Amino acid sequence: MSAIPTATVRRLRAAERGLAAADPALGLLIARHGHCGIVPQPDRSPYAALVTAVMYQQLAGKAAETIHRRFLALFPGHDFPSPAQLLAASDEHLRSAGLSRQKQGYLRDIAAKAHEGLIPVASGELDHLDDEAIIARLTAARGVGRWTVEMFLIFTLGRLDVLPVDDYGVRAGYARAHGLDAMPTSRELREIGAAWAPWRSVASWYLWQAADAD
Repeated sequence: MSAIPTATVRRLRAAERGLAAADPALGLLIARHGHCGIVPQPDRSPYAALVTAVMYQQLAGKAAETIHRRFLALFPGHDFPSPAQLLAASDEHLRSAGLSRQKQGYLRDIAAKAHEGLIPVASGELDHLDDEAIIARLTAARGVGRWTVEMFLIFTLGRLDVLPVDDYGVRAGYARAHGLDAMPTSRELREIGAAWAPWRSVASWYLWQAADAD
């Protein structure tokens, strides 16, 4: 994995300072968990990132990793299959990797959208678009919902002001960090999170840590 660019590191450190000042509970999380662990992968293909994300949906980590490894092995000599190669693969071929019929359909639709140019294969082609425009564009593919694109924005493109208000871990982490008996609703979290702009992705990362803490 390549090193995080210095400019990104500076933005993350600025985000940590800003969030600690904006929300004392986040300040405690930052002190407890250290520097934010978001490592963007802006050179990654959006097409490959979405195919992989959909493959991992609703599966435990090890099971998803096994299917992903078998999927890549179906296309020897390539780091990742092109949209044309994925579209040309038979149902039996994809099923042998452990992909359900539903997921096969989702992956084929992502490949079709990539073949049409809606989903970029090359990195950098979405850089000029704002977050909502990217969400609207990529969710045109079957199986790709808003949450999936929000994760893409945060962990692939490195967008630092994304707040996935429907994410269970973010909501649970907020409740835990603030000593609440009930999680905030998505609408409540959106209103609360306005105070964290322009670093809401970083706030989300710390709330995930709170949700996962023993």
